[in-house]
Amino acid sequence: MYDNGGTPRHTFCAPVNGWAVVAVLAVGFVAGSMNAVVGSGSLLTFPVLLSLGFAPVVANVSNTVGLSFGNVSGVVGYRRELEGQRDRIVALMLPALAGAILGALLLLTLPQGVFKVVVAPLIILAVVLVIIQPWLRTHIPSRAESRGLGVLLPLGVFTTAVYGGYFGAAQGVILISLFGILLSDTLQRFNALKNVIAMVVNGAAAIIFVVFARVSWEPALLIAVSSIVGGQAGATFGRRLSPVVLRGLLVVAGLVAVVKLLL
Repeated sequence: MYDNGGTPRHTFCAPVNGWAVVAVLAVGFVAGSMNAVVGSGSLLTFPVLLSLGFAPVVANVSNTVGLSFGNVSGVVGYRRELEGQRDRIVALMLPALAGAILGALLLLTLPQGVFKVVVAPLIILAVVLVIIQPWLRTHIPSRAESRGLGVLLPLGVFTTAVYGGYFGAAQGVILISLFGILLSDTLQRFNALKNVIAMVVNGAAAIIFVVFARVSWEPALLIAVSSIVGGQAGATFGRRLSPVVLRGLLVVAGLVAVVKLLL
């Protein structure tokens, strides 16, 4: 059997021992922290797994499974900021779940690189939206959250979830840019909502990968353990950041994601 890049499916394993274990644990911790605050943790863990000899699809699949546990940790860390957001979560849960399933299935069926022509422009757009969000809040006073939750935001979340299920680097930047345009709230509460949606997306994709794909469990479990700890650390640090600093980190994370993808 072969994966979608033409690599024999039986080559999904690579040894993880010695310093490799330390490296995976370290990047898993940092990635979990990043995901709780701004996202883009996959930009650290995915290249490390590639450098250890894992095939790209296997690295992506194992990385998603591991980091999904860190997403749960980030949600727990931001639980206070989730108070009063139940209606939003309920409204966005189904499109997030549907998009994640579609994205995960695309990863397992399409050749790698299909999304490369749209991923970088999408992240650039998200970065621009994060930057101009305060201006948009001032100049679009007529927007109503009910309208955003009715059509535009679920559609945007679905599209982002397709990308998240497929790969997901800077998924959080895209989500927060959508929330900033279509919802009225603080950036920290948007970040908490982003953590929930990312948890749903990555969790759904992880379940599909466990059932239908080849998961290399050694690095996946190492990333899971370290990203859980990192998610708590990131939430503790991130909720103390001012909106300006948090917005700056979102912009940096998005730009780094674009550079990494283009290279």
